[in-house]
Amino acid sequence: METNAGHSQPLIRKAILSDIPAIHRLLQDYSQKGELLPRPRSNLYDHIRDFFIAEESKTGRVVGCCALQFCWEDLAEVRSLAVYPEFTKQGTGTRLALIAIEDAKSFNIRKIFALTYRPGFFSRLGFIQIDRSELPYKIWADCIMCVKFPECDEIAMIYRIGH
Repeated sequence: METNAGHSQPLIRKAILSDIPAIHRLLQDYSQKGELLPRPRSNLYDHIRDFFIAEESKTGRVVGCCALQFCWEDLAEVRSLAVYPEFTKQGTGTRLALIAIEDAKSFNIRKIFALTYRPGFFSRLGFIQIDRSELPYKIWADCIMCVKFPECDEIAMIYRIGH
């Protein structure tokens, strides 16, 4: 696990149950802007083991989160990546995404995808844009909750490990 190297850099760690209200608030902020799918609190409890959080070192405040959700034996999704605006442009989102990628590698995942409105961010991490039709139908189950369903305008990106 990563440690807090600098005083200004948030600590990245696995989420725990007591982080759920803060994660929920952060994701709600972004879902209200139409940038992320809403996640009911009950869903967060179901998937807490998928989450990493960025925690402000001085206050303990959750300032970012990211989940790695397994979809198949060789496929996972980076999802619910969000960082409060005052902590963006400081590498927090990148650190969260990279630790999710490392976690996927530890499970021998070969492909990681993301559905995003920020393809530039993911391309800097080594993801490439693909057609959404290249992803298995199974991954679209959560899309039914989206206000944009079935007219998805997110960009599908994939990171291939060992290719």
